[in-house]
Amino acid sequence: MSTEELKLNVEKALDEIRPFLQSDGGDISLLSIEDDKLVKVQLQGACISCSVNQMTLKSGVEMTIKKYAPQIEQVINVE
Repeated sequence: MSTEELKLNVEKALDEIRPFLQSDGGDISLLSIEDDKLVKVQLQGACISCSVNQMTLKSGVEMTIKKYAPQIEQVINVE
C-alpha cells in the first residue's frame, strides 16, 4: 500500500468513527502518519476532557484504523 493509499484508508476509518464522536460533541483530526506505522491524531471538542478518551482512542479509533490499514501499529493522541 502506497503512502497516499494509506492516508486515504486512515481518513476512511476516521470518517467511519467521526459520527460517534460528533454525537457526543467531539471530533478527531489526522495530524500525521509516521513510518507507515504510527498515526497521530488530535481529539477535539468534548473528547478532550472526556474521562474515557483513552479507551475511545484504543478500542474505537485504533481498532477501526487497523481494519482499514492493518500495518498501522499504534495510534496516539497529540494534545
